[in-house]
Amino acid sequence: MFQPDLTMEKAHHFSRLDSSHVLSPCSPHVVMLEETNWPSMEHYFQIHVAGNGSQIAMLKSLDAVSAYHFARPWYRRKSKGWKSSRRVLMTRAAYTKAQMYPEVKTFLLNTGESLLVETSLYDYYWGIGRDQRGENMLGKIWMDVRAKLQHDELNDKELING
Repeated sequence: MFQPDLTMEKAHHFSRLDSSHVLSPCSPHVVMLEETNWPSMEHYFQIHVAGNGSQIAMLKSLDAVSAYHFARPWYRRKSKGWKSSRRVLMTRAAYTKAQMYPEVKTFLLNTGESLLVETSLYDYYWGIGRDQRGENMLGKIWMDVRAKLQHDELNDKELING
């Protein structure tokens, strides 16, 4: 008999391109990485994937969703080694965002142990895809960041309590 997967129903869902959601790389949270203030996680990521000198200025002038769409045509001419570094880039940006913004950190910690799911219907790497068989890499990254933050808070409490 068919058994429904209730983990997806109880999961916390968000969209990569929903700039109003704190876990979205497109939310307007400036992140300081590599001695540069990036307008959003998405800017940082797209510039490292497709950016060159002339594109960086253009990308930084756009809002995050526009930067995502602007960088798409250069997808096939992406930086060398991009596939092996994409998760590292996004993890670095997500962790930095959570450290810089208390509201992001609090929101993430308040999700407890729930599954975090990026709901893109068309992205099978960052999201779950139409058939929910995608890798959900963005959700996994946020869950990894959450685990690191929980671990850090536990260590801080142990140091305070002696």
